[in-house]
Amino acid sequence: MASIGGVTGVRPLVPIPEEIAGHPNDNMAIMYQTRVPPLVPWPDIGHLAKWSVSSFKFGFGTECLRDGDPETFWHSDGPQPHFVTIEFPRKVAIQKLSIYLCFPLDDSYTPATIAVRAGTGATDLQDCRVLSLDKPDGWFTFDVSAEPNDEGDGAKPVYAYVIQVIIVANHLNGKDTHVRGMRVLGPLEEPTSELDPFPFTNPKFRMYECIR
Repeated sequence: MASIGGVTGVRPLVPIPEEIAGHPNDNMAIMYQTRVPPLVPWPDIGHLAKWSVSSFKFGFGTECLRDGDPETFWHSDGPQPHFVTIEFPRKVAIQKLSIYLCFPLDDSYTPATIAVRAGTGATDLQDCRVLSLDKPDGWFTFDVSAEPNDEGDGAKPVYAYVIQVIIVANHLNGKDTHVRGMRVLGPLEEPTSELDPFPFTNPKFRMYECIR
């Protein structure tokens, strides 16, 4: 079970079929109790970005966060806090983060406090969320922003070039950390307009469909 800001707010779930995969309408986090990435309605946009970490042991770097293998993990190798930096080539809408943590396997290497920052670059990152975890085991999925959307049925996305996940503290005062998977999720895709006979469907193209 996990908590946000010290208040329990995570619903344990089992893997659910794609066709009925819903999403929380109350800005609560979800713990998907599965070792493989869960089927969720939000698109994974992490492949569009450049990933880096504060430190790593040889063979346990950023590739272990994205390979979908529950047996591999990012293993930090430096002083706290540890962090993952995800840089996009242009401003994107970021709805949620999904992070695979496994206290039964990783013990004191398991993150206990996670902070999220976002911005246009490394020098102007702003705090978005701080979350406390209690022996998590599964894919911990949560909104990056705590600000309700206009409809009141969820949270607004964060628009940023860079998002950073900071491991502030581990369970049992552990020093280095293990993170077995991480995904960056965009907002739910809006229905295609009938006025556009050839809509973009690939996230790489949709990043450039609007001129701002």
